[in-house]
Amino acid sequence: MEAKTQDNSTYLLKIRNIVLDDYERIVEVMHKSYPTMRDDLWEKKNIKKLLDIFPEGQICVEDNGVLVAFALSIIVDYKKFGDNHTYDQIIGGKAASFKTHDDEGDVLYGIDVCVDTDYRGLRLGRRLYDARKELCENLNLKSIIAGGRMPNYHKHSEELTPRQYIQKVRDKEIYDPVLYFQMSNDFHVKKVLKRYLPDDKESAQNAVLIEWNNIYYQDSIDIGSGRSHARIGVVQWQLRAVRNLESFFDNVEFFVDAVSGYKADFVLFPELFNAPLMAEFNEDNAATAIRNLAGYTDQIRDKMLQFALEYNINIIAGSMPVYEDDKLYNVAYLLRRDGTWEVQPKIHVTPAERSDWGMTGGNKIKAFDTDAGKIGILICYDAEFPELSRILADQGMQILFVPFATDMQNGYLRVRLCSQARAIENECYVAISGSVGNLPKVVNMDIQFGQSAVFSPSDFAFPSNATVAEGTPNTENTIICDVDLNDLKHLNMHGSVRNLNDRRKDLYEVKLKK
Repeated sequence: MEAKTQDNSTYLLKIRNIVLDDYERIVEVMHKSYPTMRDDLWEKKNIKKLLDIFPEGQICVEDNGVLVAFALSIIVDYKKFGDNHTYDQIIGGKAASFKTHDDEGDVLYGIDVCVDTDYRGLRLGRRLYDARKELCENLNLKSIIAGGRMPNYHKHSEELTPRQYIQKVRDKEIYDPVLYFQMSNDFHVKKVLKRYLPDDKESAQNAVLIEWNNIYYQDSIDIGSGRSHARIGVVQWQLRAVRNLESFFDNVEFFVDAVSGYKADFVLFPELFNAPLMAEFNEDNAATAIRNLAGYTDQIRDKMLQFALEYNINIIAGSMPVYEDDKLYNVAYLLRRDGTWEVQPKIHVTPAERSDWGMTGGNKIKAFDTDAGKIGILICYDAEFPELSRILADQGMQILFVPFATDMQNGYLRVRLCSQARAIENECYVAISGSVGNLPKVVNMDIQFGQSAVFSPSDFAFPSNATVAEGTPNTENTIICDVDLNDLKHLNMHGSVRNLNDRRKDLYEVKLKK
């Protein structure tokens, strides 16, 4: 599926390597990004040369197959240049021969970043920088270095030196879009470069030499030692009265923004986290009220999908009621940061959900691919049925997300203990997210008991209590943790016990009937 924008266009974002057929779009984006810079900075032969010598270093973001942002880089032996150099020296002269590229070098040097002005606000630059950082780590390079422009310096050049200007940008007394972006992406300033780009009048021919250090760099790296991690954010959500839908969105965006700020790959919200909006229908009976609440679901989903795009994070949007074909379902959404989304209905409804709300169980169960691993979603009660998670495990699930809503401790413990069992028996991580607090004037959702957590299998590579992280009970908070997906592979093949491999398939099997 695709994300709808306000003008009814659609985003379908993807990071990939540049190909030569992208050249015309590169020129268009470059001219829109730097209208005051010299024309035709990159000729087609320049891009072809880069693709010939270092294709993996040329990265772009496409939208529906069209390039909308790009980043170019080479590898250099930095000691040949030192901290005093010009842009032309780095790229091999004004003709851009790129003879300076060295496969045996130690630094990834960024030579260009451009974002289509129509796509600013979607943080595409950060995606490109994150891709560069990942490349730097994968190639075991010491750092990323670049000469950063100061496009607003010309407004202050008569009263401030470049050094003073940089300090005021750092202190947020002056805003410089490029320098602020670099600092926000963990780059530090090494020095000011004079006459770095002679044609850059906005920067008064100055540039800031910036660097991002690869903390995983090793002088010599062992073959096969690569690791793969995912960062999970879990929201322990307090149900509170809200004035209107916009107030609800403000609360949601706060947590998405906060978790995204820690570079998380996922953020998980609880089951029926939109329940505060049901207060509007408190005069109705419970069944009518939740059907009225379902009228907000599409709007909330679309707004949160926009958050996923803007904050570059995959959102598991808890669950919300969906009224479709005269049936009421409890549905979770995976909202990917590339603009696509998936649906996972609750399969098993509780007796109370059936009697009070007239809710119906869904009939589809599927593991979903993401850019940070394969995941599954089981809503609350579904986690108490081991068959579902085993089906997901057979589909390759690495992380199971369980949004839940429980009112008493005994209900919470059912979800928690079963989720821990799911992690062990399926050799996966399990993240659970619940609501806390009291919600007056909302029937069937008035009190909550919850403690969010991330569980792991139980073996030597994992925490001794098989709990990666957990929140404070019954208090609104957020937990953020890293999980190592390679540890799951090792467990599957070499663990103390091997639940998936040691199944007696000659005696039993678990499979879908349809």
